[in-house]
Amino acid sequence: MILVELKPLNRAVDADVENLLDQAFGADRFTRTAYRVRAGLSPLATLSFSAWDGDALVGALQSWAVALAGDDGSRHPLVMVGPVAVSPVVQRGGMGKQMMAHMLAIAADAADGALMLVGDAPYYSRFFGFDTAATTGWRLPGPFDPARLLARPVGEFVPPNLSGMIVGDPQRR
Repeated sequence: MILVELKPLNRAVDADVENLLDQAFGADRFTRTAYRVRAGLSPLATLSFSAWDGDALVGALQSWAVALAGDDGSRHPLVMVGPVAVSPVVQRGGMGKQMMAHMLAIAADAADGALMLVGDAPYYSRFFGFDTAATTGWRLPGPFDPARLLARPVGEFVPPNLSGMIVGDPQRR
């Protein structure tokens, strides 16, 4: 496992983070539905990190203030985790797990809603406790695979088990 130094995301130059995201996910990443949810938002400073190997930016984890806008008119704050990006040069070295574990430790006290993400269910379930138990009625503003829409409790916050749309929540920072 490569050991890196984790720092607040704002310690990295935005253009370098964008370059890392392009390397990890491709330049077409903006077409993904998760980008529609995050449009116009800034990452949550307390739950977003950069990973450094010396002076080289080699990873980034971003978290976002979103909400489940319930079909019943209710609104439930959530924290959308991702993207979790690792430089292709150091992938498969455990850095993604290291960043997720760090975020989860901080989220226990700093998150103001349950956590959710769009990702590989076997991986995020096995290592981090995310699942689809509460998300079967959740929707995203674009195409998505319901098996990849995952959530997990954090601290006192439990994912709401009701139908609704995941939307950005610019009021929360």
